[in-house]
Amino acid sequence: MTAPGSSPGPRPLLNRRLAEFGTTIFAEMSALAVRTGSINLGQGFPDTDGPEEVREAAVRALRDGRGNQYPPGPGVLELRTAIAAHQRDRYGLDHDPDTEVLVTAGATEAIAASLLALVEPGDEVIALEPYYDSYAACIAMAGGTRVPVTLRPRDGAYVLDLDELRDAVTDRTRIILLNTPHNPTGTVLSRAELAAVAELAVERDLLVVTDEVYEHLVFDGEHTPIATFPGMRGRTVTIGSAGKTFSFTGWKVGWVTAAAPLVTAVRSAKQFLTYVSSGPFQYAVAEALALPPAYFDGLREDLRAKRDLLGSGLAAAGFEVYRPAGTYFVTTDIRPLGESDGFAFCRALPERCGVVAIPNAVFYDHRDAGAPFVRFAFCKRVDVLEEAVSRLKGLAAS
Repeated sequence: MTAPGSSPGPRPLLNRRLAEFGTTIFAEMSALAVRTGSINLGQGFPDTDGPEEVREAAVRALRDGRGNQYPPGPGVLELRTAIAAHQRDRYGLDHDPDTEVLVTAGATEAIAASLLALVEPGDEVIALEPYYDSYAACIAMAGGTRVPVTLRPRDGAYVLDLDELRDAVTDRTRIILLNTPHNPTGTVLSRAELAAVAELAVERDLLVVTDEVYEHLVFDGEHTPIATFPGMRGRTVTIGSAGKTFSFTGWKVGWVTAAAPLVTAVRSAKQFLTYVSSGPFQYAVAEALALPPAYFDGLREDLRAKRDLLGSGLAAAGFEVYRPAGTYFVTTDIRPLGESDGFAFCRALPERCGVVAIPNAVFYDHRDAGAPFVRFAFCKRVDVLEEAVSRLKGLAAS
């Protein structure tokens, strides 16, 4: 018998599927920003709130008692209806709000529930590398095997090698996990690329889970949901979110749209995660999705200007800059600065310049491929970005 107060036996406490995942790099770098008083361009959250009318909609829901108790498991009808209207009006995708829309606790839960529902031990999941870190953890928790296909820098952008993607598919492949617009590289997959992915999915009878939370933050090109391609409506789980589009990331309101059998499967997993969440905020997001086009255009143009401000400043500081076609983030190469280790560079940068960034290597299985790349977030106030650019000038001088 184990003595009172002593540690358990030799078996590790953490489930071995999660053994490779420690504290996230975001927590480490955000703590470093606080400790050093640095400007935090690491984590992708805005430093101002979204539209006042959306915030007031949440206050109104709270006061009216809407959502203060458990909302319906699939999400409140008003929001499910608004999501369906959004998909129909923008992309021509018709979804039944009752059976083909599911509200989640942010996109992160949507990803987790989708993978837990659709992946069994031994299934392979192809993910575009570098990938958002929760993808790897969720694949592991589902007992799947992660198969990265690497986006590689070329001519100032990151590019998907379609031959490499095709070669990665085996008889064990279950899912292609897409992210477009892509975090962290800012790549927006073209119609031609998406058509090739869709053709492969249909040919090999694969499911596609697609994270499209940055759909309204496209600066170059256009966002096209893969669910709109021939043969994809019944095999695609599309994930969206209010946080990035409306600058209320703390509300954690996300969603899944898919054919009814897929939504039923995802809901079966989701109900044992949070069950429900964000009751009053769901009503507010329903109103947010109905904002006029001018709001979405203004958001995009504001972030485009911030992208250009930070990108130009990083280039002037000596970084090689990969201009993002979408998202909140710009990826840089630190080798022109005489550096090659992104982890060491990011951990030293707060003391050197008073700025925090994220090493891209954390988003890779092939760590060497990501070693010299560093990500900065530009979803901040202009004065904050200008101060960061001013501080980073010291790198070029040194």
